[in-house]
Amino acid sequence: MTGTEHPRSIRSFVTRGGRITAAQERALTALWPKYGVAFGMQLLEVRALFGRDAPLTIEIGFGNGDNLLALAAAHPARDFLGVEVHRPGVGRLLLGLEERRLANVRVICHDAVEVFERQIAPQSVHEILILFPDPWPKARHHKRRLLQPATVEMIADRLKPGGVLHVATDHSDYAEQIAAVGDAEPRLRRVDAGATLPISLQRPVTKYESKARHAGSAVTELLWEKR
Repeated sequence: MTGTEHPRSIRSFVTRGGRITAAQERALTALWPKYGVAFGMQLLEVRALFGRDAPLTIEIGFGNGDNLLALAAAHPARDFLGVEVHRPGVGRLLLGLEERRLANVRVICHDAVEVFERQIAPQSVHEILILFPDPWPKARHHKRRLLQPATVEMIADRLKPGGVLHVATDHSDYAEQIAAVGDAEPRLRRVDAGATLPISLQRPVTKYESKARHAGSAVTELLWEKR
């Protein structure tokens, strides 16, 4: 696994070294060839990547990987692509995939916006998950928020007709902005959590979400279906 560069001047994340364990470091070396996908300029051949045709879910910013592991184990007939920039979380996910012997997950360690721009084909994704993205709460940092109009437009382009964008946040101001941006995209139709959709919307409660709820923060779930 090699380091990555991020040429965009405004990014939705700050690359942190973080505390990485020896096991995670070994996983980044030994398990990356099995589960990792290099960032590149060519569109991904998803069928070749997984060796089959199956519904594809992409999770942007999977953190420590617990949600992705649980979903992949619960839905073996679906394929999952996780995109994350922080190496400790990637290493932890790789260890979990190997421990559970999950073959339906692949990982990219790179800026998600650039991955979507260059590697994800139009109308190729059944579900895009963005759970608790960094809210960048200070007004002067709002331009760093991931879910801007251009990003949502690109996400809508990559979703298959009937595909779902599923976002969760515990930051009320960011929830309002996300709702406004998603509703303004003409190819997306807002649906509620009880809607009948061609893909399961159930997901495990993340560690971050548990902390947010314990602290009294309300969690907002936002769902859109591509028209």
